[in-house]
Amino acid sequence: MARRFRGESVHKVDAKGRVSIPAAFRRVLEEGDPDWTEGLHPNLVLVYGGKARNFIEGYTMTSMEEVDDKIAALPRGSKRRRALEHMFSGQSVQLSVDETGRLVLSPKLRSKIGITKEATFVATGDTFQIWEPSAYDAHAASLEDWMDDEDEDFDPLILLDMETAEG
Repeated sequence: MARRFRGESVHKVDAKGRVSIPAAFRRVLEEGDPDWTEGLHPNLVLVYGGKARNFIEGYTMTSMEEVDDKIAALPRGSKRRRALEHMFSGQSVQLSVDETGRLVLSPKLRSKIGITKEATFVATGDTFQIWEPSAYDAHAASLEDWMDDEDEDFDPLILLDMETAEG
């Protein structure tokens, strides 16, 4: 099983859109790029599509290939396949991490989610998200508010059992 992204952190974004990727994230990207070897820079895919999304989602090459395979299994020409192709192929960009561990976020990517001087990186298991910090803070607060509705001794792991029982 491949490593997973873990943690969250805020990083400065310079005027050219360069931002450092958390070091632990870089290790996952290396492991998830079949073409990566020592001395090379890992590749990744950033998906910026989806008008309701206020973040950019980062995929390892292996994770993106899994998504592509699932899309390709859908009936050719179907509405679902066309929509997913548009979002995951058309509204995405393949990048390499540079020699200093940074990504370059284009003006289009930065303006899509409102990034100016800082970006928040958030792990989501086999992907990670890049947020404008105040938007992420609001999102995180809404998740906390949802949890506040539960009893004080609520164990979030129960949600895994609930999903299994419902599925």
